[in-house]
Amino acid sequence: MQTSLNPSKGGTLEDSETASRFYTLDEYRSLAEPLQKNKDGKLVILYTTDPVQQDAYIQQAVGKGYIVVKLDTIIDNGFINQMEMKWENVQFTRVDSDIVDNIIDKQEGGDSVLSKDEESKLKDLFSLQVPDLNVSVEVKGLSAEAPPVVATRPEFMRRMKDMAAMQGGGGMGAFYANMPDEVTLTVNGNHAIYKTVLAEAEKEKQEKVVHNLADLALLSQGLLKGNSLTSFINRTVELMN
Repeated sequence: MQTSLNPSKGGTLEDSETASRFYTLDEYRSLAEPLQKNKDGKLVILYTTDPVQQDAYIQQAVGKGYIVVKLDTIIDNGFINQMEMKWENVQFTRVDSDIVDNIIDKQEGGDSVLSKDEESKLKDLFSLQVPDLNVSVEVKGLSAEAPPVVATRPEFMRRMKDMAAMQGGGGMGAFYANMPDEVTLTVNGNHAIYKTVLAEAEKEKQEKVVHNLADLALLSQGLLKGNSLTSFINRTVELMN
């Protein structure tokens, strides 16, 4: 098992104790258990399938002191399922499946600096219709340094769709493959940009800025395609003029 703490530095590890190292399963478990147990006492193993695409999520996890494992081969889905059955009180979670504050739930939620009315207005602004996506919106008080919006995909549904894509054919695979992607947009109520957004008097401009923030989050998950991507580019150019 290979840890992947700093993919932005050429895919190698920069931590002095774990740099460029491979671990046996038991070694990794011993290393991660003090850091990555959730409120239920379950060890959460964070993994990445694409260190480049998921770099932002990896860096946020590393910033919390977590260790991310690289599982990027075609057999790793089966390996994950096997290890979850073999090991007690262990679950594998892809690093982009939730915001970093929730990905290992330790019941340490923060408060937003926004009022309830401001949170409600932001939630309404971000309730966008996106083709082929089921989008839900939540407003949370993340750190001020965290991104203004984070897009995440539930681990179970994403894993089922990945397996269906590998298997092809009909049956349950086709059922999951044909379901729209589920995405949660977590709006960081503590990000400074929202004071400006909420104070914007021109409603059309306000909506366009919010749409761009949402699209940036979807882009980080590789979910902005076709006409949606073209609209994002055109809208960005328009806002810059």
